[in-house]
Amino acid sequence: MKRIIFLLLAIIAITPTVFAQTSLYENPEFDVIAKDHKIIAIVPFKTQVKLRPKQMKDMTDEQLERLEKAEGESLQTGMFSWFLKRKKRGKLTTLEIQQPSRTNALLKKQGIDYSNLYEYTTDDLAKILEVDAVISGDYETNKPMSDGASIALGLLVGFWGSTNTAIVNMSVNNGADGTLLWNYNKKVRGGLGSSPEDLVNVLMRKASRRLAYTKNN
Repeated sequence: MKRIIFLLLAIIAITPTVFAQTSLYENPEFDVIAKDHKIIAIVPFKTQVKLRPKQMKDMTDEQLERLEKAEGESLQTGMFSWFLKRKKRGKLTTLEIQQPSRTNALLKKQGIDYSNLYEYTTDDLAKILEVDAVISGDYETNKPMSDGASIALGLLVGFWGSTNTAIVNMSVNNGADGTLLWNYNKKVRGGLGSSPEDLVNVLMRKASRRLAYTKNN
């Protein structure tokens, strides 16, 4: 009996850790502030692809940097596609989402690229991009999902068959003053599909219900 009680207590003790895979913050004023937003931009996500030491031996730092940049930009495009699909369904009628190609071109004109993007505040970026809010984030994965990257990595370091694992920390900041309006942190293991769009769909399935732009759409 004592052994059973001890086992039950152990299970209870570890349960919060096992299930604490998602955290979401919503600014109390987000709904009010979002009503005045006409256009938002999504910048490339800061990405870290975590490889095993054996895999790293077959990859240079430059190759890894290019891979992470591709992943960050692919997640940016995936998020843009997610919003665009909702607009095509007749939702988000008063909100425009800036095309990633324009976002990245405007940043490049100011000498801002993937390597130094996160040295700037979100309100600075909003002014450069002429938008009302900026979506940004950090992305950590053990298996790249950008087009061609997974195949290239498989050929290079034998990455076939690895289980998808991703941790995404995504934020929406007000363009006028940089105020954090929304933050979503989620860890996903397995079942991510094979593209950035698949990952975004998994991430936003429930989070969109708490995102001011989409919660009532």
